Amino acid sequence: MTVRTNLKTSPVWHPFTQAKTAPLPLKVRKGYGVTLELEDGRQIIDCISSWWVNLHGHSHPEIAKAIYEQAQTLEHVMLPGFIHEPAENLAAGVLRHLPKNLQYVFFSDNGTTAVEIAMKMAYQYWQNKNTPERNKFIAFDQGYHGETVGAMSLGKTSPFFKRFQALLFDIDLVPFPETWDGDKKVEEKEQAALSCLQKLLEANPNQYAGIIVEPLIQAVSGMKMCRINFMQALEKIARQANLLVIYDEAMTGFGRTGDWFACTKAGTTPDIVCLAKGLTGGFMPLALNVATDEIYQAFYDDDLQKALFHSHSYMGNPLACTAANASLKLLEDNPAKFSQMENLHRKFLEKWLKDNPFLEKFRVCGTAVAFDVVTKDQTNYFNAVSLPMRHKFLELGFLIRPLGNSIYLLPPYCITEAELESAYEAISKVIAAVIAPLNCAIPV
Repeated sequence: MTVRTNLKTSPVWHPFTQAKTAPLPLKVRKGYGVTLELEDGRQIIDCISSWWVNLHGHSHPEIAKAIYEQAQTLEHVMLPGFIHEPAENLAAGVLRHLPKNLQYVFFSDNGTTAVEIAMKMAYQYWQNKNTPERNKFIAFDQGYHGETVGAMSLGKTSPFFKRFQALLFDIDLVPFPETWDGDKKVEEKEQAALSCLQKLLEANPNQYAGIIVEPLIQAVSGMKMCRINFMQALEKIARQANLLVIYDEAMTGFGRTGDWFACTKAGTTPDIVCLAKGLTGGFMPLALNVATDEIYQAFYDDDLQKALFHSHSYMGNPLACTAANASLKLLEDNPAKFSQMENLHRKFLEKWLKDNPFLEKFRVCGTAVAFDVVTKDQTNYFNAVSLPMRHKFLELGFLIRPLGNSIYLLPPYCITEAELESAYEAISKVIAAVIAPLNCAIPV
């Protein structure tokens, strides 16, 4: 048997990793609750829900049991021409918690694909309504919507996509009015963003198919947050311009903002919502697009060419739908798990970090908390402070993966108060051990 000793000789090609310089990956033996157990017996508290998917923690027994039972009945059937109870139950269950204007559910398998589908829906909606000139999209600067060409085009200012600029199509961008506790310029930034949007719409009143936004939280760019008032003002302008509003709630869905969805927290009514990540509680790939009746009716026709031609082999997979239904029930049975976490975040911020001279821009939205390390380096994903902090967190037994110089927590809902506080204590230790000695921060 060949023993592989480094990434260069391993057959696994890891994402977001430079194999030549990266350390060996940590081999995980099992997961339970907030804990990941490594092959060598070490235990790590997963403070970011493994890229934001494990709502209820790892290996939740109720979701695992539901998948096991479903696998003995029906593991998969193609969705065109067929339907099954898990998909019907999931569609009805999700609609219970979304704004009433959203009425139809389209299945896919991941958040990036859901964004591509939303773009196709919006584009073809106008085509089917004999308004082909509406064929362009508006997105937000530094946004991230996934890794396919359409999704990358929406996020074209993300540092990840420099190599692919020649492949991307034209998107108009408006600034995202990120804010934080004590931000005195928030209204000025919001007005600048809305004015930019208004000017685009006035200059090209019949050009745009839709506008897409990560509502309340721009996740990958550093957990940047905006206010509810901005989302409401944005929707008002879009409605006046007859512009379709698309919410990318891949991350913000299912309690992450402290409410069921960012749109319910903001009191807004988007035309299309993209859902993924936490949908199945972290067990299986699955995504949904939820659309209004008006959009659905634009595709409802005797002409087959007006149908939405998009499919995946595993769309609507019964096992994934069953996992999502079990996760949904857990959320419905105990909504306090996500609705009350913000209070704990604010409590521990005050106790452990608010007075730290190397930290700034504290921001909280529901179960998500973030703040920035003061640094002289570029303030994006490739900031030099990220890797040493990540490694130190792992040494201390915590999976906390800074987005550049932005540190954030987005824990599973099963985390205890003591476990959550231990993460804040660990952050305090890492700042003292890594940031101050590097002399890369400027105390404020």
